[in-house]
Amino acid sequence: MAVTMRVSEHIKEVQSVIEGSQTSRDDVIATSWARCIDDYHLDPVVMQEAYIVPHTQLKEHRERLDKLIRTAKYGLDALYHQVADHGYVLMLTDAEGVTVDYQGDASLTWELKKAGLYLGAEWSEARAGTCGVGSCIYTGEALTVHQSDHFDATHSPLSCTAAPIYDVDGTLAAVLDISALQSPHPKASQALTLQLVTSCTRRIEMAALMNSFRKEWIVRLSQSPAFLDVDPECALAVDGEGRIIGMTHSAQRLLSGIGNSDWRNPDRVLGARFSEFFNIDINELPALSRALPTEERLLATIHGDLWFAHAIAPQPSSVQRRKKVVSGSLSAIYGDDAKMASLATKATTLSISDLPLLLNGETGTGKEYLAKAIHESSSRKSGPFIAINCAAIPESLIESELFGYADGAFTGARSKGKKGLIEQANNGTLFLDEIGDMPLSLQARLLRVLAERELLPVGATKAIPVSFRVLAATHKSLPELVKNGSFREDLFYRINGATLTIPALRERSDILWLAGQILSGLTDKPVYVSKLAGELLENYPWPGNIRELENTLRFALAFCIEGEIQPEHLPEEIKTGFGRPLCVSSATQELLATLEACNWNISETARALGVDRSTIHRRMKKERIERHYQPQGKR
Repeated sequence: MAVTMRVSEHIKEVQSVIEGSQTSRDDVIATSWARCIDDYHLDPVVMQEAYIVPHTQLKEHRERLDKLIRTAKYGLDALYHQVADHGYVLMLTDAEGVTVDYQGDASLTWELKKAGLYLGAEWSEARAGTCGVGSCIYTGEALTVHQSDHFDATHSPLSCTAAPIYDVDGTLAAVLDISALQSPHPKASQALTLQLVTSCTRRIEMAALMNSFRKEWIVRLSQSPAFLDVDPECALAVDGEGRIIGMTHSAQRLLSGIGNSDWRNPDRVLGARFSEFFNIDINELPALSRALPTEERLLATIHGDLWFAHAIAPQPSSVQRRKKVVSGSLSAIYGDDAKMASLATKATTLSISDLPLLLNGETGTGKEYLAKAIHESSSRKSGPFIAINCAAIPESLIESELFGYADGAFTGARSKGKKGLIEQANNGTLFLDEIGDMPLSLQARLLRVLAERELLPVGATKAIPVSFRVLAATHKSLPELVKNGSFREDLFYRINGATLTIPALRERSDILWLAGQILSGLTDKPVYVSKLAGELLENYPWPGNIRELENTLRFALAFCIEGEIQPEHLPEEIKTGFGRPLCVSSATQELLATLEACNWNISETARALGVDRSTIHRRMKKERIERHYQPQGKR
C-alpha cells in the first residue's frame, strides 16, 4: 500500500510540474520531465520495465565502442573496486544510452537485470524518461538523478550518477554511470559518487588522447604544479604546424572560454592554432618538457591566466621501433600459411595489452600453445602461466582447485591450506581452457574475481587481491551457450575483449613445416618426411588437428629406422582414409592390414583371408580403398 501511495504521489508531482507549478526539484530534472512529455510523448502513468536490447544489437553497439572499452578497462575496474562494497553498479553506455560494459554483484544478477542495471539495458531519455544516463546525454553534463527524480516511477528506487566521456574530437562518445538499487534518501548523499565518476571520466579521456596522438605534441595542463605530471586537469594534441587536432573535454571547455565560443561546438577549436589561445609558439613547446622543474613550466593564455604545462614530444612510430611485425614466440607457431601469419600479427598487437582474449578453434588446433606464445610476448612473461582445463577437473573439486582453501577448510586438509590455481597465476597469465564447460555456479564466482580482482578461498573470511591477464579458450560457440542459458552473458563479455580464431589443420598450407617442428621436438635424430608420405599428410582431413598429427608422427617414428618417414610408416587411416568415413570397422582394418602385409597383391590377400579375388575387389570398391603410393622397390 505504501509503495502504491508513493507512486501515485510521484505521478501527481510530475503532472503538476509540467503544468507550471513550483517545485523544489533541480532545474535539470524539471526540464527533463517536460521533455519526456513534450518531445518523447511519455506518460508518467504508464510504468515500463527497463528495456534490454537484443544480443545481436548489443554486439554492434559494443563493437563500435571497442577501442574505448579497452582504453577505459583499467579505470573502470579500479572505480568499481572503490564502490562495490557500497552496493553500487557500474555501467558504461554508448552515446545512445545502451549499456556496453557492466560490473555488479553477481549474486544480485536477477534484481539488477530487472531494474535495468545490466549489460544491454537502454537508458536514453526517449526510452526510459528522466534518468542518469539519458539526462547526461542530453545535457552533456555530469549529474545525479536520485530516486523520485526519475520520470518513470518504475525507477524511483534507484539512484543514478552519470558523467559524459567525450572523444578526442569533442563529440560525446559514452557515459559512465554509477547506480544503486537502494541509497540514503538525501540527494546530497551522492555528492562523493559524482566526484568519483567525473574524476574517472577525466582520466579515461586523458588516456584516450595519449593513445590517439603518440606521434604529435601533447600539452597537459594543471592549475597545481604538484598534480601536473600525475593527474593533470586537461590536455590537447597539437600537430607539427601548431594546429589543435585533439583535446579532452576539460580542454575543450577551457579553449572555448578563451575564444568566447560555445563548448558544444568543438569545430570552433579543432583546427585553430595553438597560439590563438596561448602566448607561445609551437617551436617553444620543448621549453615545457620535464627538463625544467614543474614550478617553472608556466604557460599564459592570451587573457593572462597562468597554467602549469607539460609538453610531451611526438613519439617515434611504433612500427619503426618494432622491426618485427610478429613477436619471436608467436613467429614460431606457423610456417608460410597466410591465415596463421594474420593470426600471429593480430596476436602480437593484442599481446602488448592486458585485454582478455578468447581463443576459438576446433579441438586439437593448438589453443594452449597459442596462449603460451601470447604470454611469452606480453609484459607478464616473467610471471607464471597457469593453465586450467575447465572440462578435466571434476565438478566436486573444481571450486577448491581454482580458488584454493583456507586452513582447516576440509577434514584432513593440510594445516596451511592450499593456494588455488587462480592465486598461483598472480602477476602472470591465467589460461582457462574449455571454458564453455565450466559449471554455471562457478561462472558467477569467476566473474566476481575478474570484476573485483580479488578471490575468496573456500573457508576463508578475507579476500586475497590478485592481478593476472585472462586468456580463455573453447571449441564451442559461446554466443549459442549464452543464448540457451548455459553460459553467463556478463562473463562472456568479461573474457571476450577480443577473439582469435585458430584455423583447423586441414585449412593450413604449412602442414609439412608443422610436421618438421613436431619431429624436432620428439627426437634428437634428424628425421625427414618423404615426398610420398608428405603428400599423404597434406591430403588427410585431420579431424583431430595438430594433436592427431603429433600422434601420427609418434607412430611413424616407432617404425622409421633409417631417418626418413615413408608411407608404410604411417597409420592405416592416413594411408587409406583421406576422403573416407573417419570410423573404420574392424573388418576393414583387417583387410587393410592384410593388403599391406601382402604388398597390395590381391591374389595373395584373397588367399590369406580365404576368399575369392572378386570378393577383395568388391570390398575395396565398397569401402573406397585405393592404393595411394608405390612402396620402394616395387613397380
